[in-house]
Amino acid sequence: MPHDFMPGLAGVPAATSSISDVDGQRGILEYRGIRVEELCAKSSYLETAYLLLFGHLPTASEYQRWTNDVTHHRRIKFRIIDLMKCLPEQGHAMDALQAAVAALGMFYPGRNVKDVENNYWSAVRLVAKLPTIVAAWARLRYGDAPIPPRDDLGFSENFFYMLTESAPHPLWAEIFDDCLILHAEHTMNASTFTGLVTASTLADPYTVVASSIGALKGPLHGGANEEVVVMLKEIGTADRARSYVEGVLSNKRKLMGFGHRVYKVKDPRATVLQGLCQSLFKECGSSPLYEVALEVERAAGELLKGKGIHPNVDFYSGIIYDKMGIEVDLFTPLFAMARVSGWLAHWLEQLRENKLFRPDQIYSGEHNRPYVPLTQR
Repeated sequence: MPHDFMPGLAGVPAATSSISDVDGQRGILEYRGIRVEELCAKSSYLETAYLLLFGHLPTASEYQRWTNDVTHHRRIKFRIIDLMKCLPEQGHAMDALQAAVAALGMFYPGRNVKDVENNYWSAVRLVAKLPTIVAAWARLRYGDAPIPPRDDLGFSENFFYMLTESAPHPLWAEIFDDCLILHAEHTMNASTFTGLVTASTLADPYTVVASSIGALKGPLHGGANEEVVVMLKEIGTADRARSYVEGVLSNKRKLMGFGHRVYKVKDPRATVLQGLCQSLFKECGSSPLYEVALEVERAAGELLKGKGIHPNVDFYSGIIYDKMGIEVDLFTPLFAMARVSGWLAHWLEQLRENKLFRPDQIYSGEHNRPYVPLTQR
């Protein structure tokens, strides 16, 4: 059978979807037809998660039920805490998150993915519990006891409380909520595709999300936001930015936080995040990383002019998290906390007309090769 081989399946449609859409030429990202900029300005993460999962903005009663359900399912079983206590303290937070999420499926019935009511509660649990797992690991690895969630705090406020045992500055919670919205969904990316492949086997949603977390960990996907902050700290000062960028490009290395498979202009999420940086720094003081980032973007814009390589979502998000005192290796788990709503939206969509993913390959090996006995090799 003849094939056109597309490395990385670039440009090959793997599904039809009504969840999100990207216009890479004009720099537009929409969730269910609504621009992300408008959602950041007017919505909240939990409302956006509902939009992604169920296809429409909730009514007042739907939103109240949804937020109440998520709020009252934030706690995690003590045996999940015990599991995380057994993990190496120096291990990456994404590995701890993946292990804990996979284990969640052993505590909650989710194997019958044709049960609509059960699927709803699986979505509630995963959206609610991922922040609790991330915050618990952030403390456990230093020997500190996890801080239980507070039902009187909003989604983003509660996450900071579980990290520090104090409520955050209101602006921090607002900006963090916007960051979660921007990371919630992005069409057929690597982690979403991984989750869809797993979902097509009719695996339970905890396994689907755990597989997506594994794909998100890689530095070419979600892990890039960690690499950006490492790069900016390595550069150190704004006056060294141009020479650093020149060195990266001359050695044909990847400039972290730049370029995207889809966008040929600046990622709209990066534009919003840059505005969030400015709001945060105006209230709480600037960050030396931001000054370096501006010079890196300026130098890259001049040196890469006309090549369609611009800042992506990873370039500014880590600067915000760093300013908020969040450790670098938690950046990608924060991405997963947000993206779980998108993964689950695709999971629910996949189940409607499920077909097992079974792509073909182009064989490039030998044929009719004889077996050589061990004594003759």
